[in-house]
Amino acid sequence: MTAGLSPDMFDDACPTTVMPFRIGDKWTAMVVLCLEQGPRRFNELRVPLRRVTPKVLAETLRSMERDGLLTRSAYDENPPRVEYSLTPLGRSLLTLVDAARTWCTAHMPDLIAARAAFTDRP
Repeated sequence: MTAGLSPDMFDDACPTTVMPFRIGDKWTAMVVLCLEQGPRRFNELRVPLRRVTPKVLAETLRSMERDGLLTRSAYDENPPRVEYSLTPLGRSLLTLVDAARTWCTAHMPDLIAARAAFTDRP
């Protein structure tokens, strides 16, 4: 028999409640990969992230900036130019993203089989 779950498991003082689980959302890991080689403009990011709406991409970038994962640099030019780049904290996520990609590559056949079995069950 397993032990019961503690009601304080995710207490407000627990570090996991403030941890930026952004890395697990749909777009953050992809943005991290897009910024790996250096600063990018919004429309540059939209090319490989074509499935994300501009609104959701802007929200993702704002959230990542809030969490200290990237910086937004606005340049006083005509037309105005804004670039996004990873901070050292954001760059440290590359290790996690690489680990997740390695895991997915190793387990993709199992995941596909499990999904097919789930869909085909009565």
